[in-house]
Amino acid sequence: MSFFKRLKDKFSSTSEEPKQQEDLEQLSEDSQKEIDEPQDEQPAKKPKKLKEADFDDDGLISIEDFEEIEAQQLGAKFRAGLEKSRENFQAQLNNLIARYRKVDEEFFEALEEMLITADVGFNTVMQLVEELREEAQRRNISETEDLREVIVEKIVEIYHQNDDNSEVMNIENEGLNVILMVGVNGVGKTTTIGKLAHRYQAEGKKVMLAAGDTFRAGAIQQLKVWGERVGVEVMSQSEGSDPAAVMYDAINAAKSKNVDILICDTAGRLQNKSNLMNELEKVKRVIGRAVPEAPHEVLLCLDATTGQNALSQAKSFKEVTNVTGIVLTKLDGTAKGGIVLAIRNELHIPVKYVGLGEKLDDLQPFNPESYVYGLFADMIEQNVDENEAPNENEAEIEGHSDESK
Repeated sequence: MSFFKRLKDKFSSTSEEPKQQEDLEQLSEDSQKEIDEPQDEQPAKKPKKLKEADFDDDGLISIEDFEEIEAQQLGAKFRAGLEKSRENFQAQLNNLIARYRKVDEEFFEALEEMLITADVGFNTVMQLVEELREEAQRRNISETEDLREVIVEKIVEIYHQNDDNSEVMNIENEGLNVILMVGVNGVGKTTTIGKLAHRYQAEGKKVMLAAGDTFRAGAIQQLKVWGERVGVEVMSQSEGSDPAAVMYDAINAAKSKNVDILICDTAGRLQNKSNLMNELEKVKRVIGRAVPEAPHEVLLCLDATTGQNALSQAKSFKEVTNVTGIVLTKLDGTAKGGIVLAIRNELHIPVKYVGLGEKLDDLQPFNPESYVYGLFADMIEQNVDENEAPNENEAEIEGHSDESK
């Protein structure tokens, strides 16, 4: 099975109605419901594969069917959220392939330029294009049209970097898990904390928030608003308090209330790196004393719409603290979704979550295959349909031949 066909089969709905609108309606309906509680009126709006799922006597579906439906919903989310980037990527790649029919050095130079303008990052582009040269030579590919699938496949390979589970969160099933959120002001850190809390609550976890950004005016109140909105307790002190003291109180409260996940906000000042470093180190030291091996994750929030500036921020924060993962916000608002690859490949920090819209459930776990499907969905489906069409015609001709006999 080709790489494109595998992506299409995994993420694309087979409904005859417009895929994107149907899937978005489905996701909106299910945001507050469990997938195993189907309503009488829902099947008409579900993707076709959900209708085909095998329900047992208790109204439950098999793990295989659930995973298939989940993948379709994920594909729909990334397809909708990456619309601007997809239109940009596909249009430029199609123009490139139309302009350069033969795989030669001119084509590779034009491809380099295209990827750099998409914020993929210079070093990542050089590596990707060099690997494409080698692959084209190895497979004896001479037509640029035949290189489409290889380009998408190489993007996934470059992201993985021999670590297929890098985007998985380090969350333990037992005991208190502490997530430390860092990032400059204005990148959507508070909103991300609220959405993350909502997500873990939906998974059955008991969540608490700690208002550790005691310096920015209004930061504590903003977090409290999110706490009320998603129904989780927020531990806070007055403005100007010691952030480490807030964390200490929050951890004690979380332990006494058997909280599963404590998400801690921090100040987002990069003007003075030494102060920020000292502050974060103090916070981490307090957390580590109270909970061994904590914080379990240090997530850096970056605004995808700022492009290469986001990469600079990631480098700066990496210098002052041990960032374990990236949350890339506002990915739906940029046409240059290549920044994901630049962060992963140049800083060796995995992307854990991406923001694909304004809704509570639009913060999605990052998955490289979902990402490339979102970037190239139309091209992938068209390519697969065109390749399958000749087979259908051959079968039809064969059928007529049998009838004539």
